[in-house]
Amino acid sequence: MDTMRDRFISTTSRLLDEDPRLALVLAEISRDGFRQAEERHPDRVINVGIREQLLIGVGGGLALTGMRPVMHTFASFLVERPFEQVKLDFGHQGVGGVLVSAGASYDWPAGGFTHMSPGDVALMDTLDGWTVHVPGHPDEAEALLRHAVAGDDRVYVRLSLQSNGEARAVTGDGFLTVREGRGGVVVAVGPMLDNVLAATEGLDVTVLYATTVRPFDDQAVRRAVAGGAADVVIVEPYLAGTSTAAANDALPDLPHRVLGLGVAKRELRRYGHMEEHLAAHGLDPRGLRERITPFLNPR
Repeated sequence: MDTMRDRFISTTSRLLDEDPRLALVLAEISRDGFRQAEERHPDRVINVGIREQLLIGVGGGLALTGMRPVMHTFASFLVERPFEQVKLDFGHQGVGGVLVSAGASYDWPAGGFTHMSPGDVALMDTLDGWTVHVPGHPDEAEALLRHAVAGDDRVYVRLSLQSNGEARAVTGDGFLTVREGRGGVVVAVGPMLDNVLAATEGLDVTVLYATTVRPFDDQAVRRAVAGGAADVVIVEPYLAGTSTAAANDALPDLPHRVLGLGVAKRELRRYGHMEEHLAAHGLDPRGLRERITPFLNPR
């Protein structure tokens, strides 16, 4: 199976052939994958070098001319380093574009903390009007990318090497119900679904699958807790607690409890492998079950 990043490259290359409004802005990362697209469309595939603030600035300028820019690099260089440009060149200017990241929270641990971005979605939460997609499979990445490119709004697509075993029919709107139960609700975000399903095996819980996390699907959560315990666990592949406020806002008139599981703030300095980071943050099936079970079944 190809990776989400591989699928991004192949899909975007085809979209550049199909849509003359589309432009791709790179900052060296993934440029080799786009060599043929760059040869076919030298005026719409732009590499700015290792200048991430310029990456966003060029994208914002293209948007002002009516183009649909797709900007791509590692998440830490796409969201964190040029955050002021994201805030001003798109939000303040009132234009749309598509940010597509790679690297996620710790896809390449050997690259060190400079190449890790567990706080990217939380940072994007400080801005108004951004849709955030977190696919859990390459097929979902393609579907959500096509959905994003076809619009005119501001979209962040967060890609990862971590992937679920099978794709779900995602549309870019709302959460999917994967399992139904009466003992609480667990929201699994993107590539966390397989681990959540394994962790909740045998538990009487509803599992919702979220690949579009902003806007947060309030109605799906409200439907899931109706007639049952208003206890919600959110398992996210980035900073723990990023969506707890959104879940609280979805249930303002109901007594409820929310547990946010995700990547801890502490930096793991022995970088190891991605699977070791998952286990260290308690995001493997065992770690999730050890925390979900006592929360939903307190003594």
